[in-house]
Amino acid sequence: MASWQCGRWACGQAKGPAARKLEAYDELMAAFVREREPPGAALAVTHRGRLVYARGFGFADVEQRESVQPASLFRIASVSKPFTSAAVLHLVENGKLKLDDPVFPILRLEPLLERNAKMDPRWRDITVRHCLQHAGGWDRGKSFDPMGAGTAELVAEAFDVPLPIDHNQIIRYTMGKPLDSDPGTAYAYSNFGYCVLGRVIEAASGKPYREYVAENILAPLGIRRMRLGKNLLADRAPGEVKYYDGRNRRGRAISGPEIGRRAPLPYGVECLETMDANGGWIATAVELVRFAAALDDPEKCPILKKSSIEAMLAPPPGAIGRRRRGGAKPVYYACGWNVQPNPEQPARCAKWHDGLLAGSSTALVCRNDGIDWAVLFNGDADKSGVQFAGAINPLLHKLADEIAAWPDIDLFPKFL
Repeated sequence: MASWQCGRWACGQAKGPAARKLEAYDELMAAFVREREPPGAALAVTHRGRLVYARGFGFADVEQRESVQPASLFRIASVSKPFTSAAVLHLVENGKLKLDDPVFPILRLEPLLERNAKMDPRWRDITVRHCLQHAGGWDRGKSFDPMGAGTAELVAEAFDVPLPIDHNQIIRYTMGKPLDSDPGTAYAYSNFGYCVLGRVIEAASGKPYREYVAENILAPLGIRRMRLGKNLLADRAPGEVKYYDGRNRRGRAISGPEIGRRAPLPYGVECLETMDANGGWIATAVELVRFAAALDDPEKCPILKKSSIEAMLAPPPGAIGRRRRGGAKPVYYACGWNVQPNPEQPARCAKWHDGLLAGSSTALVCRNDGIDWAVLFNGDADKSGVQFAGAINPLLHKLADEIAAWPDIDLFPKFL
């Protein structure tokens, strides 16, 4: 595979509409691409609901010298979770779900139990809200990661089926293992909890997860190109970038024609198809900020009522989301978003989510002053191992603070 060190080829030049009054974003992104050397990047910025900046930098495909465009599709990884959360809240609005409904009877799945084993009875206490807030009782740091590539082979062996496996097999296998904590008592980031939510959405709506999200969350916002991604390079969508793992790591493939053989992590080892509700979407940066901007205006949001958005961003009950002496913690994970509350203006809290896969680093950031951005990379980390999105976000915050006058334009009609 060719080197993707873009600095050698001066690939920091911006692609997309000229950024009148926002040239500082061009300068920042171009310098970041030259210095940190991601293969490519896309940045979209909104100001009070208007798209004021949308540019691409670097290469969508290094080998073909194909430039990133503002409309390039990227794997968004865990930035998928806010969309799953929005779909759940939409079902709640329509009386198909309640946040405190137990998920076990909704799933209607029987656990795969080892001989003489019993299902952990606490499974019956796990609710939709617990899954949204990463409080379902699963902790991949203490036991195992149900969504990990290595677990896929264990699941296939347990069911005596060939790879690749499906969502229900992952869930039934995990049902046969003990929880790591009582549901609702501890926060532990859980991709598996969002896999469960994807199946809850399907059971409650009677539609495939993808279809429900597309019809009820994306379409009303004019988002038409966003879709579930595919694991293999051969299945790359039109307009989608190519992904480059910074360390050129390889592992045992769990999908595709090379199952069981060594394959690049972005193409065969991390199975995007089973990540759908927790990390499987591909989207443009413009589409992501369109979604974010809609949630910023609860009174006029076309997809969720104000009460639903408030429930989405409320702190978890108990010690997970609240201080001992009362009041929300300074930062907490709500339903699909990291949240920093604003005591003076509760409706103007800051929220964000980032995402990471081999070959992908992403972030969707919504400040409390009406400035949002999505930044997407088709590489994961720089030479020192620092994730690209994590490195650029402080610089983007600083720049947003310095801009005194924002252009009176809206580029959304150009891209949606």
